[in-house]
Amino acid sequence: MRLAQAGDLLGAQALAEAALAGSSDAAPLRAFLGMVCARRGALETAAVHLAEAAQLRPDDVTIACNRIAIEIDRGNHADALDIATMARATADPSLRIARYRGFLAQSLSRFEEAVEAYAFVIARVPNDVDSLNNLGNARAAIGDLDGAIAVLERAVATDPAAAPTRINLALTYRAAGRGDDAETTLRDAARDFPQDARPLHELYIVLKEQARHEPALEALEAAAIRDPADMAIQLKLAIEYGIMMETEKAEQAYLRVLEHRPNEQLAYLGLAIHYEHHNRGEDLAPLAARAEANGIDAGTRAFLAALDHRRADRFQEALGCLELVPADIEPERTAHLRATVLDRLGRTDEAFYWIEETGRRHAAHESAPLLRAEALRTQVRSEIGRMTPAWVNGWTRDPVFAGQDPVFLLGFPRSGTTLLDTILMGHPETVVLEEKPALNVVEDAIGGMDALAAMDEAAIDAARAHYFSEVARYTALPSGRMLVDKSPLYLYKVPLIRRLFPKARIILALRHPCDVLLSCLMSNFRLNRAMSNFLRLEDAADFYDASFAHWERAQLLFDVPVRTIVYERLVQDVEAEVRPLFDWLDLSWTAAALDHQRTARERGLITTASYSQVTEPIYQRAAGRWHRYRDHLAPIFPKIAPWVTKFGYKL
Repeated sequence: MRLAQAGDLLGAQALAEAALAGSSDAAPLRAFLGMVCARRGALETAAVHLAEAAQLRPDDVTIACNRIAIEIDRGNHADALDIATMARATADPSLRIARYRGFLAQSLSRFEEAVEAYAFVIARVPNDVDSLNNLGNARAAIGDLDGAIAVLERAVATDPAAAPTRINLALTYRAAGRGDDAETTLRDAARDFPQDARPLHELYIVLKEQARHEPALEALEAAAIRDPADMAIQLKLAIEYGIMMETEKAEQAYLRVLEHRPNEQLAYLGLAIHYEHHNRGEDLAPLAARAEANGIDAGTRAFLAALDHRRADRFQEALGCLELVPADIEPERTAHLRATVLDRLGRTDEAFYWIEETGRRHAAHESAPLLRAEALRTQVRSEIGRMTPAWVNGWTRDPVFAGQDPVFLLGFPRSGTTLLDTILMGHPETVVLEEKPALNVVEDAIGGMDALAAMDEAAIDAARAHYFSEVARYTALPSGRMLVDKSPLYLYKVPLIRRLFPKARIILALRHPCDVLLSCLMSNFRLNRAMSNFLRLEDAADFYDASFAHWERAQLLFDVPVRTIVYERLVQDVEAEVRPLFDWLDLSWTAAALDHQRTARERGLITTASYSQVTEPIYQRAAGRWHRYRDHLAPIFPKIAPWVTKFGYKL
């Protein structure tokens, strides 16, 4: 023992081994040798000696604990748990074996056994915070959320200064569907532990699940400030900035990640998509070179190269690169890229397969996009049924609006609204609000379409003020400038527009229904409940029918001034279509507005699926493209034929 205490472990081992030969009680020597060998790092030899000691003294708690510790150090948790039996745990007054057993069972996902062990400890030491915390986590793992919450609340009450326990309590609240309690617990923890980023990161997750995107981003930003070296947080921040259209911040966050983690695959993918959406195709090749220099895998580099080739119209090369992209890299986007490339190569049947495959992959998302899409179509059709002359006749009189009414640019998606808003944006007398939720926010605040009839003068004035305050969040509106609020699916918001702004003018963008629906299927929209209608051909056609039925009913009920811009005529002769529109809007003629490419470059990010097209010269290749896909579109002809005829087109 003296040699071991003096640090001469080899000497102590040799002396003990020599003593074994003449010993009548080898257990203490075996136990001692196990301890010495363990301190030397000879874990296998230590395990042998301790096993021998245990054979001689099976009820010795110290020997059992040392054996358990050795097996844990060796990474043999299952063997350690075999030693830490419940029988030994109950016979150990020190509770060391019970605590070991709980830890080991939990690490092996044997949560029922962990619950039994920790409960045994708590029954004897009621205020053991660590065991309370672990018991709560184990109960949560077996689905006993109420029991877990009760134990974790007790742990927090016992030691409020234990940050991990408070976070675990919040996570269990979240799992139990108690989002408000989770949020409160995490906000309190973030306040009480001002150096700790984790409460804010977990708060971000809770808020994201509640679709509270802006406060979620605020929580994540605060977490990043507390722990700027955490690149996982920075990467999430980059992704969130992209979702919120904070494009410069997104790029800077991605670049910070690459500065610290030059081989972070997701940062390269995120930057590539950012560059594509931001009309910065020239940055794709340098990014691919940087990825190669930092050893990024060939599959990721192939995805980057495919984007670069596609932007440069090297479609065959893009297709070749897509063949090299593994199935787990951006599967939805890769399928969409393949569809667009095959379309440009004229391989129509293959392109349509990948169009549908893109939809199938998106449809499998956990947010149930097909159900959300169906719910919206049901809502739109339900509103049509309630839009009657009697309903409108029951409205109170509209108060006079002294300001300048907005102009609303609408039309079914992919009807040319982005090209048109880019042209309007080039006029010095306009301010274009591109697909921002100002009107939708107001609609939610007043209670939807059913609330319109009962609105009095004060309510309408308040709703107008709310609308302009929402507009101000996105753009300045100098006095005298015309606001053009563009959002295609305002197509079924005419009653709301009419209630707030009775004199508002509406620009309707129109295009052949078959080209519109084909283009919607081929676009890679964000999966909100409207865009989720474009994952299947039959849903897209039904949504088109419902949207225009809503529009047509509104036209019958309201005297709304409408100017229709036909896409096919617009791409044939822009000035011939735009000059009369400017006259109708009382805008002076300016030829500079026709330079939509310049305007698109100056505007930066284009938030719609048309971003790659409005930066090109006006082209006609998409007009009439549906003819190539006629056989694939034939199943929806009965649904859309009335609209084709009504709008002056042919099948």
